[in-house]
Amino acid sequence: METKNQEQQEAELKVDQAQMEETSPEAGESLAENELSQEEKLTAEVAELKEKYLRLYSDFENFRKRTAKERIDLIKTASEEVLKDLIPVVDDFERAFKAAEKEVDTQKIQEGNQLIFHKLVKILESKGLKPMEDLIGQPFNPDTQEAITQIPSPSPELQGAVVDVVEKGYFLGDKVVRFAKVVTGA
Repeated sequence: METKNQEQQEAELKVDQAQMEETSPEAGESLAENELSQEEKLTAEVAELKEKYLRLYSDFENFRKRTAKERIDLIKTASEEVLKDLIPVVDDFERAFKAAEKEVDTQKIQEGNQLIFHKLVKILESKGLKPMEDLIGQPFNPDTQEAITQIPSPSPELQGAVVDVVEKGYFLGDKVVRFAKVVTGA
């Protein structure tokens, strides 16, 4: 019986070894397949991310180019509205010149010129242009004024202050468009 038992055990051992040999390559293959599939997954993910990156980058480049073009177009046409509003003033000046050739009364010519001037000022104010007002007697401000010359001040309170305005300054909103040219007291 013992020999039968031994023979049986040996046969079972051989069968187990044969099964192990058969499954070992499969296990190795499935492990390799698993590694390959994981590597393939990572490669596919990298490719997908690269494509997303390229699409995002090209979208951003298109956006940048489009906004630059729009900005250039806006700058080119920004003055269009102002110019359209100024054309009637030019027409008024042309009519005034023709009327001044025939008119003898200088008072009427002056009134016509003042009407045109006030029309021009109203248009400029509607666009946000404001003149700097009441500068005489105020302290000199280098942020909004440009000193042309300095004269002896007529009174002690005008030292370092604006004595005369040679050329008006203007604001467009809060920004200085043209500095006021002033004479200061020394």
